[in-house]
Amino acid sequence: MSKIVNISEAASLAIHSLALIAQSNEMISTIDIAKITGFSKNHLSKVLQILVKNGYINSTRGPKGGFVLKAKAEEIFLLEIYELFEGKLQQTHCSLHSGKCPFKSCVFGGLTGKFTNEFYNHMNNHTIAHVIH
Repeated sequence: MSKIVNISEAASLAIHSLALIAQSNEMISTIDIAKITGFSKNHLSKVLQILVKNGYINSTRGPKGGFVLKAKAEEIFLLEIYELFEGKLQQTHCSLHSGKCPFKSCVFGGLTGKFTNEFYNHMNNHTIAHVIH
């Protein structure tokens, strides 16, 4: 069955981290991000590695190291970060895979499709810059 949009900890962490990195005037470390967000340093490290690998941030090692944005905050859409961690957002309107609903109208009033569409539109129209301003 399909479900209402789920935002994993990894996707949430990625978006929060990118926003913190974008608003920082200097490099920000994994430890600093972990302290601010309360997320696990180990999980955070894995998420940041994925963001580095995919070209969203640059990292510098060492005591004065940390992360900076590689792309402009205005160019990083929330949807692309969400889909990097969650996969392509499925815009389905029915929770039955078979498509053989025995009822004439949706028992959920079409809300699952509405929620998904509203989430998609928000994420597709907002960037990291929107988060920090």
